[in-house]
Amino acid sequence: MQHSTLRHRAANSSPEAIVTDEGRKTDKFLDSHTRWEFGGPWGVTAMMVGFPMLMYYLWICLWFYDGRLVVPTSVEGIKPFIQDMWAHIRDDASPNLYAWKVYSGLIFYELFLAWVMPGYLQEGLPVPSLGYKTLMYNCNATFSVYCTFVTAAVLHHYHIFRLTEIIDNYGHIMSVAMIWGFAVSFGTYFWTVARGEQIRMSGNFIYDVFMGAALNPRIGPVDLKMWAEVRIPWVIVFFLAVSGACKQYEQYGAVTPNMAFMCLATWLYLNACCKGEECIPQTWDMFHEKWGFMVIFWNFAGVPFTYAYSVVYMASHEPDKYRYSTPAYIALFATLITAYYVWDTSMSQKSRFKMQTQGIFSYRRTFPQLPWGTLKNPTYIQTAHGNRLLTSGWWGVSRKPNYVADWTMSFTWGLVVGTASPIPYFYSVFFITVLVHRTTRDFERCAIKYGEDWDRYCEIVKWKFIPGVY
Repeated sequence: MQHSTLRHRAANSSPEAIVTDEGRKTDKFLDSHTRWEFGGPWGVTAMMVGFPMLMYYLWICLWFYDGRLVVPTSVEGIKPFIQDMWAHIRDDASPNLYAWKVYSGLIFYELFLAWVMPGYLQEGLPVPSLGYKTLMYNCNATFSVYCTFVTAAVLHHYHIFRLTEIIDNYGHIMSVAMIWGFAVSFGTYFWTVARGEQIRMSGNFIYDVFMGAALNPRIGPVDLKMWAEVRIPWVIVFFLAVSGACKQYEQYGAVTPNMAFMCLATWLYLNACCKGEECIPQTWDMFHEKWGFMVIFWNFAGVPFTYAYSVVYMASHEPDKYRYSTPAYIALFATLITAYYVWDTSMSQKSRFKMQTQGIFSYRRTFPQLPWGTLKNPTYIQTAHGNRLLTSGWWGVSRKPNYVADWTMSFTWGLVVGTASPIPYFYSVFFITVLVHRTTRDFERCAIKYGEDWDRYCEIVKWKFIPGVY
């Protein structure tokens, strides 16, 4: 293993210089369509149809059936059951004009703020499809999101837009979000193909819409993929929690510790994405994942309207159904804070190590900067490809420490309602399948990309997730 040191890039150096000829050949192979994922065209079609249906079903069960998973009790009951489900969607989740104003207003406001707000300029990783050139990212999420907070507070205070309206119109807004997700997915696909900028295509229309055609779509100075990853899903999730808290306060004159927990949990996640936004360009999502339905629909609709089911449950049920003892609350909050610390610092360690490797690291003073977020003289494996594999910090004891911590946080988001309903645990159940699948994809790709160096890395960092367990 070797040690790296912090440094600034020399004026005459270039990002493509660190990639060897062998690495270029491997990158060219990895940037082509070589296999079907997610079950191929039939699998992705099923997901594109099934995701919206599942979202409607779980919301209906939460809001109208006391959080129970309802099913037809007989063959004869299937038709009435479907009719009842459709009636709920028609009456309580129609994409009405009010929902269009609320959701679209947020989209355009966040896009406007991303365009005009000052930010921290961050250089991304060298992109093979661009000849190993790097893109610049204007990281202004902190200014944009906190400006949104102030705007929402003013609108709420002067009764122009009461925040309780979000949870009260959950179904209607969710439907509009789904339409946006489909429209942006197909629109981005056609726009990218028309401009001849598609990459890694399979030749199957539906599959390519799902996986995406564009790698780095932009409108003016705004990188749409990074913008949509933070400014839409986590902003909505946070405001859903705040909406639930406002609704409780109006009903009971107080906010339950459970709802306060969700406000804290969602703020922690959103704030982390904002204050560490300069780390996002160093991630797999930005560097390799294309912007297709898989990412777009989940950012526009899936994340905001499935991850906070505990808020929906608590906003529609009496606090007695999910009350804990004081020691239990202490344990719940402690678990969240501990998992958050590991997640935040592990993400920071990895991203800043990549910046150190590129010679572009600069310490950004946003709140909070946690201890051990930056590694000094980290150890690493120098690969034949030209990249370096980190073997220090959290990454010296686990290959995916961020996934373990991230999933632990997701589990607490369901645990906050205890056994009152299984539906709030959807986030953690769905999330662990996503994380395991992504880990498999990532490790397979790394094995191809790094060869024997990857085997050597796995010998040093033995555990995939939890040290001593797996």
